[in-house]
Amino acid sequence: MIGRLVLTYPDAARRTGLLLMLALVTLGIYGLGISPTWIGHLLPAASDWLAAHPALGQFLSASMIALTAAVNWKALRQLPRHWQVVGVWLELFALLMLFFYSFDLSFAFIAKKIGFLVSQGVVTTLYISVISIAVATVIALAGAIAKLSKNGVIYGLATFYTSLFRGLPLLMQIYIIYLGLPQVGYVISAVPAGILALSLCYGAYMTEIFRAGIESIPRGQTEGATALGLSPAQTMGLVILPQAMRVIIPPTGNQFIAMLKDSSLVSVVGVWELMYLARTQGQTEFRHIEMLITASMIYWLLSVCLEYFQSRIEARFGRFDVR
Repeated sequence: MIGRLVLTYPDAARRTGLLLMLALVTLGIYGLGISPTWIGHLLPAASDWLAAHPALGQFLSASMIALTAAVNWKALRQLPRHWQVVGVWLELFALLMLFFYSFDLSFAFIAKKIGFLVSQGVVTTLYISVISIAVATVIALAGAIAKLSKNGVIYGLATFYTSLFRGLPLLMQIYIIYLGLPQVGYVISAVPAGILALSLCYGAYMTEIFRAGIESIPRGQTEGATALGLSPAQTMGLVILPQAMRVIIPPTGNQFIAMLKDSSLVSVVGVWELMYLARTQGQTEFRHIEMLITASMIYWLLSVCLEYFQSRIEARFGRFDVR
């Protein structure tokens, strides 16, 4: 019955569906309890009416937001795809800035402290992250090859390592390395302890990524390389890994971004990285939210840069698959 009506009156069915979706979005926004205060800021004359009719004001607010979103959606659909993406980014960024602006932030305080956050905190964060990423990549490659080995001892070592360091929380690993190693006579400072913990933890996760990428290459590639007289090391380095990188890079890039943010955990042992400085600098004048938001935006900017480089590397390794 409904299907016959849709086929008979397609335009009416489409309009009815759009109205139903608009109604559902309005009810959803209303259920979230959106305050109509913003209407009073735009139309001061309506403030008394909104105060006298809170339920109607809330429903009016939800309806206006839903209608605005629908009109905005329709307008964006008229643009080419590239400009649709740009428009969505600009609009959402503007909403995010308005959300932060509502916190009554002290921009003078942010301007006074941001230089120190970048020169000290960002440099330390990048220093720790870059070294940890490099070491974790080497560990992951070695671990993946070990997990593919037919030697039971090597396989057992690799599986125990990945199970242990994927099973323990990263914060616990930092504490164990920083406080535990001195108990057996090896004193390690805070920065090397943080780098070691990050490397071992993310090396364990990336081991499975590298293993899956290597196993995704057909066995015929290895057999062909062997027939050409290549050694196992040459086969891995010249034949298997270049092809596996197309599979390995996307999840590895996600791990790099996660490591960049998780580097903030090394602040628990006193490393002056970005999050540590954001907390301590905010305490001086009780401006915690300013420093936390500033640090969050810096982390986001660094993540965007990593996403860009990841996309470029993916494009480079994926160019051979273009037909």
